[in-house]
Amino acid sequence: MLKSVLIANRGEIARRVIRTAKRLGVRTVAVYSDADAKALHVREADEAVHIGASPAKESYLRGEKIIAAAKQTGAEAIHPGYGFLSENADFAQAVIDAGLIWVGPRPDSIRAMGLKDAAKQLMAEAGVPTTPGYLGEDQSEERLQKEADAIGYPVLIKAVAGGGGKGMRKIEKKADFKAALQSAKREAAAAFGDDRVLLETYVQRPRHIEVQVFGDTHGNVVHLFERDCSLQRRHQKVIEEAPAPGMDEATRKAVTDAAVLAARAVNYVGAGTIEFIADASEGLRGDRIWFMEMNTRLQVEHPVTEEITGQDLVEWQLRVASGETLPLRQEELRINGWAMEARLYAEDPSTGFLPSIGPLRVLQQPETARVDFAVEQGGEVTPFYDPMIGKIIVHSDDRDAAVRDLRSACAELQIWPVKTNAAFLVRCLDDPRFAKGDVDTSRVQAAGDALTAKRKPSADIVSKAAGAHISKKWSQPGARREPWVSVGAFRLNAARNSIVRMLCDGDAIAAEPYRGLGEFDWRRIDDAVVIFDRGEAYEFTLDTGERADGEVAASDGAILSPMPGKIVSVAAKAGAKLKKGDPILVLEAMKMEHTLTAPFDGTLAELNAKAGAQVSEGVLLAKLEKD
Repeated sequence: MLKSVLIANRGEIARRVIRTAKRLGVRTVAVYSDADAKALHVREADEAVHIGASPAKESYLRGEKIIAAAKQTGAEAIHPGYGFLSENADFAQAVIDAGLIWVGPRPDSIRAMGLKDAAKQLMAEAGVPTTPGYLGEDQSEERLQKEADAIGYPVLIKAVAGGGGKGMRKIEKKADFKAALQSAKREAAAAFGDDRVLLETYVQRPRHIEVQVFGDTHGNVVHLFERDCSLQRRHQKVIEEAPAPGMDEATRKAVTDAAVLAARAVNYVGAGTIEFIADASEGLRGDRIWFMEMNTRLQVEHPVTEEITGQDLVEWQLRVASGETLPLRQEELRINGWAMEARLYAEDPSTGFLPSIGPLRVLQQPETARVDFAVEQGGEVTPFYDPMIGKIIVHSDDRDAAVRDLRSACAELQIWPVKTNAAFLVRCLDDPRFAKGDVDTSRVQAAGDALTAKRKPSADIVSKAAGAHISKKWSQPGARREPWVSVGAFRLNAARNSIVRMLCDGDAIAAEPYRGLGEFDWRRIDDAVVIFDRGEAYEFTLDTGERADGEVAASDGAILSPMPGKIVSVAAKAGAKLKKGDPILVLEAMKMEHTLTAPFDGTLAELNAKAGAQVSEGVLLAKLEKD
């Protein structure tokens, strides 16, 4: 076993590697940027090295700085985690050339599978079934448009060097192709430094099935069964599970055999995932599952495989990197029970999943599940990296129990003031179709507001918030019973009652206070009362009758930058007549493009956005006036 390892990553995956390394007695070295100086992974490692400024391109993407840090600290090996440089063959080779151990596949294997078009061609030659589409070198708009027309709509654009849904677009009709292609290429160039794309036929009722594979330097390759990652939003996975619902043994053998064949075709070493797209219109069938891509690294969702197999995949990585054989043979691996994982993101589902940033004044984790988190209470979500806060994982006897247990764990989450998808996760797990295992990758989009819209606070929650405000105001020394806190009403032959006037999400609410404050969970923070309910956070402040400029503007059609970012394109002109949902501009932030749209029908009276400009959070970019 190697003696020391540097983790070339951050957040929850860095903490995950550190946890296993410490158990095995392996010394750990963390690297960090300015933004992560006080991060958990920095404190938990045996040693930490500062490698640059907050933007990833000045720190976590600087391979030479990471290698220098390993040399400086005497680390024997570098574990890349996932994201950043984990699938960069040149970095892997540089690590090896520096005399260090690379905890990952050989650089040639990364190159072979790193570009989706070349990987698909290689897999087809190896006998692995692949999705029909266009893999050509001609990347002109004219040729790509022609090929898309020939494939037929809907068609899928995918970044050749892509992953994580970046540079991926589904196009329903010919008229939308050009704009979607340009957006996909921009996003791919920003994320991967490569704007090339491929085209695939869009599979109706698609299921995302992937197989965990593992190889060693002695020629052994095994699979650790499949995962289902079909519940997605904008091609980003939301909930993953293992095994896949509806998978019979014949289909499992077909897909796992294909995965092992794919891994052997590139002499694979280490942890990898073979991803397949399945046409589930007639259920899962071995002849209706096609290769999509290979991820030459550990996956975000690896914990569900660990839970059903009882294996520590990071330990496997470290042992293989040390030259050992795989810990188990194929016939020794078994599926035990059912596991599910939910990805917790700092984002607002009700605004199209726009990321949210800021301090985490409240962060209460569930006590009934495994949690792999990147941050802690008192920490901060910054605009520099992926918005994933962490993962919640459960392992249960069967799928019904796993759904129930994960729903309960997500409902326990309490996070504020950063917005998260916690309540969205609860609603997904409540969804009858998901509960039955009848899910495809378009489920979130098809369900619409039923899954994404924030619920209004119940009358019970409102009255309890009023009671909390009454208790707060009256319990303070010398407190005055101000008129907007408690408005009395004359009642003949009846007890006097109180009305408290409050604001919640911009809505004015008046309610009678509930006095049983011990029967619910709430927090007093500054002048606000925050009540948590099934993953949702409701903030109540007293309504003094005054309104901030931002509140007035927002209700009057102001389009504000939701976070710091770069304007990559402007789709509308001042004076244009817009319909609700029409695009106004595209903002690039936290590694993704976000389209800001018209909130209602009207005229674009003001436009303060220019392509290429950097903007701060809360800047007025445009203003729409109702006709």
